[in-house]
Amino acid sequence: MKDKRILYISSELTPYLPETEVSKMAFEVPKEMHHQGAQIRMFMPRFGVINERRHQLHEVIRLSGMNLIINDMDMPLIIKVASLPKERMQVYFIDNDEYFRRKAVFTDEEGNLFADNDERAIFFAKGVVETVKKLNWAPDIIHIHGWMASLLPLYLREYYKNDPLFADSKIVTSAFNYNTTGVLSKQKLIDKIKFDQIDQEKLGSLRDGKGDNFVKIAIENSDAVILGSEELNEEITDTIEKLDIPVLEYHPIEGFTEAYSDFYLNKVL
Repeated sequence: MKDKRILYISSELTPYLPETEVSKMAFEVPKEMHHQGAQIRMFMPRFGVINERRHQLHEVIRLSGMNLIINDMDMPLIIKVASLPKERMQVYFIDNDEYFRRKAVFTDEEGNLFADNDERAIFFAKGVVETVKKLNWAPDIIHIHGWMASLLPLYLREYYKNDPLFADSKIVTSAFNYNTTGVLSKQKLIDKIKFDQIDQEKLGSLRDGKGDNFVKIAIENSDAVILGSEELNEEITDTIEKLDIPVLEYHPIEGFTEAYSDFYLNKVL
């Protein structure tokens, strides 16, 4: 993996959020690829539950300051950064007071999805891409982990399809199982994405607003898929089986490194 550029985009990441299947793999995979000589960039949302003082987050003024248009609203983009302890790797945090100040991640106290999770996901997608453009850092591989990162492949394929920085980038999505209650408004979500001149024909998998459908649309716009959970629900499995793209079977966190690096080098690139 020496000198390969890999962009890791995750909605969850330890040690900044509690350990889950997603947050642990989103940390371990870039760590292992970094040890193999890959150049790494990592992004996640700056959720309000993250303790900025404890984790030593600080704003990167040269990257902050732009506004992103989300459903015809100007939303300020703030970029913060922190270093992962002992790993010599930096994590970039996409921040905005309206979307990420609340002291919660994806759901309210009753476990229901926040009504604006769609806008938060769009903002996160655009914020990552615009920041990578400012860094002028062309990734060989873009690897997606987690529910709120799942609109990245769609936006890269459609909204940013003519951007030369990503012309040769390959997109990999890790598919996980998610347990959330409630749905997002189907038509509001689709209308917000259509505002960015993305054809409605590309949005069929978002038809019922379920969180799993974010994962489905990520898979549909990826060059390869990794099974992040040992068991996936039937809808996600069916989506993967319909596509003619490379698939890496599930590997537990204790022994994934060789399989992932081989998949990157021989199936993705």
